[in-house]
Amino acid sequence: MEELQCGVSPIVGFRFTLNPMTDDFVAVIKGALEEVDTSAVWMHTDDVSTVIRGKQVHVFNVAKALALHAAKTGVHVALNGTFSAGCPGDTAGDAYLDKSDELLNNDSTKQYVSSQFALYPMNNPDYMSVIYREVERAKERGVFNESMHYASGIHGDIHDVFDFYEETFTHARSEEHRHLVMTVSMSINSPSHGGK
Repeated sequence: MEELQCGVSPIVGFRFTLNPMTDDFVAVIKGALEEVDTSAVWMHTDDVSTVIRGKQVHVFNVAKALALHAAKTGVHVALNGTFSAGCPGDTAGDAYLDKSDELLNNDSTKQYVSSQFALYPMNNPDYMSVIYREVERAKERGVFNESMHYASGIHGDIHDVFDFYEETFTHARSEEHRHLVMTVSMSINSPSHGGK
């Protein structure tokens, strides 16, 4: 039996649910899936959520593209998901790791996003310093919104927000303890955003 080791796989995964606040939610979700090029990631959808796996650059690229295409419908959309890297269940031999780093989704449409994230550097006794450092990075990048219980608020243009999340994921994982989990909740086109 193969021994599973934490933190050795280069695969990144993102399990998420996309929730358009409309009676026609199926069309919004299917439309986003049809518009986004997902050929650089492994993807599976079940009756609860969708998971994408592969190289980090492609996982974040596809996640952002799906959120953006759903948002372009103009309906209020919520995205909730968990990024994970270094999970003992992932293996390094995945075929999607052979993909080039060229991004397949390059829509530069501006879109305001309000979001919250929580960072979990697994098995790292100094985890709070990692979290504080990344919150400071958010402030430096101009995407920090507010402190709150169990999360930190991040907002701004969707491209800036996803750039921050990917950069944070990279830096937080560069520690000695490389199993990392990051949860993200996003609200887009909400009436409470005041037309942003």
